[in-house]
Amino acid sequence: MENNEEKPILNMVNDEEVSAVHGDYGASQIQVLEGLEAVRKRPGMYIGSTSSKGLHHLVYEVIDNSIDEALAGYCSHIEVTIHHDNSITVVDNGRGIPVDMHESGKPAIEVVLTILHAGGKFGGEGYKVSGGLHGVGVSVVNALSTCLEVEVKRNGSVHKIVFERGITSSPLQVIGTTEENGTKVHFSPDPEIFEETVYSFDVLKHRLRELAFLNRGITITLSDERDEHSEVFYFEGGIRSFVEHLNSAKETIHPEPIYFSGTKDTTVVEIAMQYSTSYSENIYSFVNNINTEEGGTHLAGFKIALTRAANDFARKANVLKSSEDNLTGEDIREGLTCVISLKIREPQFEGQTKTKLGNSEVRGIVDSIVSEGLTEFFGENPAITKKIIEKSLLASRAREAARKARELTRRKNALEISSLPGKLADCSIKDPMQTEIYLVEGDSAGGSAKQGRDRRFQAILPLRGKILNVEKARLDKILNNDEIRTMITAFGNGIADEFDLEKSRYGKIIIMTDADVDGAHIRTLLLTFFYRYMKPLIEAGRIYIAQPPLYLVKKGREQWYLYSDPEMNTLLNRIGRDGISVQRYKGLGEMNPEQLWETTMNPEGRTILQVHLEDALEADSIFSILMGDKVEPRRNFIEEHAKNVRNLDI
Repeated sequence: MENNEEKPILNMVNDEEVSAVHGDYGASQIQVLEGLEAVRKRPGMYIGSTSSKGLHHLVYEVIDNSIDEALAGYCSHIEVTIHHDNSITVVDNGRGIPVDMHESGKPAIEVVLTILHAGGKFGGEGYKVSGGLHGVGVSVVNALSTCLEVEVKRNGSVHKIVFERGITSSPLQVIGTTEENGTKVHFSPDPEIFEETVYSFDVLKHRLRELAFLNRGITITLSDERDEHSEVFYFEGGIRSFVEHLNSAKETIHPEPIYFSGTKDTTVVEIAMQYSTSYSENIYSFVNNINTEEGGTHLAGFKIALTRAANDFARKANVLKSSEDNLTGEDIREGLTCVISLKIREPQFEGQTKTKLGNSEVRGIVDSIVSEGLTEFFGENPAITKKIIEKSLLASRAREAARKARELTRRKNALEISSLPGKLADCSIKDPMQTEIYLVEGDSAGGSAKQGRDRRFQAILPLRGKILNVEKARLDKILNNDEIRTMITAFGNGIADEFDLEKSRYGKIIIMTDADVDGAHIRTLLLTFFYRYMKPLIEAGRIYIAQPPLYLVKKGREQWYLYSDPEMNTLLNRIGRDGISVQRYKGLGEMNPEQLWETTMNPEGRTILQVHLEDALEADSIFSILMGDKVEPRRNFIEEHAKNVRNLDI
């Protein structure tokens, strides 16, 4: 449920109140949070949020320590277990956290687990390369757990220490002997901190599989005691296997990924890349296993080198005539899937989410290694390279056609929209942060929505039929689709590389379709379009899905709108079926304007789902499977998930 109640940004006070406040402000008002108190006081500052995302982040922090041991060459196997009570155990066969006495007078392991920013990654001696350094450390996991137990196998002994909400409850002691090395961490997330404490096997699986791809030769096991399910991740091919996995649902132009690597000073660069017949570019870059979603100097170096090497080959092979302009980077990257993985001694992260690499020297290092690797590959594989260049030439011609289509779209003004198949009923308020637009399936539902809406801030755009599947089309064809052109003009943002979030005409874009198979298909087509060509809208949280009711239940003068089958069953079990009439809504057009407003459009009582991009790699894979050309991956997906279908319309 959303709450549109306005809250004041500032509480204004008069001069006397200010004086009174200042008069009382002294040393006694300065609060110092000792140890891990700050983490429990403001957990969002350390793990991002206390939602499901923050809950899973706890696991990643512990695993990062094990991965760092692997990067240092001391760990080959990591086991992660979700227990029946949703506690977590992480076991590795690394060296084990040091247990000798620290200069502070406490065992080193206790210092690591109770003091922020304490560890072996800061002095440069314990770890040459570390991904965990980007995180906040296992001490934060300790602070946000009701109980955390650590067992360390080291120097022939098994050591154990126990904490409760970050405070040592059982000091370090030796509990046995062993010939092995390693660390075992078991923790239970604190329900006082987290909104939910139920772990998702799939969410953890995606991250652990990614880590196994990025760290060739490491075996990672994920087990779930709740349903006795487990999976093992081991990829001898490393990021080559990663690219093959990402392209598993696509038709590829060449059978094996292109792979090359190089080292300069302390920086290690690995590149794996493969072209497919698709039209989108998918480049994923990592630094010390951290997904640098905002790119950075390493990505810039790669793009510069790829563009230069491809144009050099095209000129030498006379595929590109002397009278023709060079291919652009966008042309050359069409259909490219690439994984860039760097290991850096001292990474400098910047950007809004601290996931953009800023090391200036890295651009030249990557440029050099990529140039050398591609020049060698292009020279040894001229047939494959010509296919890549020919695809880039087609992309270049389509880009020119798309430019002309863009200009046509720009010339369409608000008055011209009325002549298009989808008719926009705009709102009167112009401030985009106060407005929303409903994308409605069909003219019938569009008519009800137009009559039922609040005209001040709600706009309605009916869409006739199903829009183009953009996964199977280039931008020039996409821009010739009437419904898509109408949306682009209505939203005001532009599209693809010209997209500008600041030009949004609406703060919310709400997809409102029927609760049937066709409605689900239209919703998927729209989400595919937004993901591929207007992704910043999703990243900014501007895309929503309306939740119209499935049933209207009446008994006498009482009536209830129900949004799911469980709600229906609960109601029937409480009042029985005598004297009850049930109407199943299959189409929005079955509701009159008042009902549609009351149930689905009124901000005071509606439920709308906000679309989030939690995992870009998994999202790309799903869109390729469900909306791409290859049939076999789609069939396999349907067979695998058939048992999970909730609403089957046949």
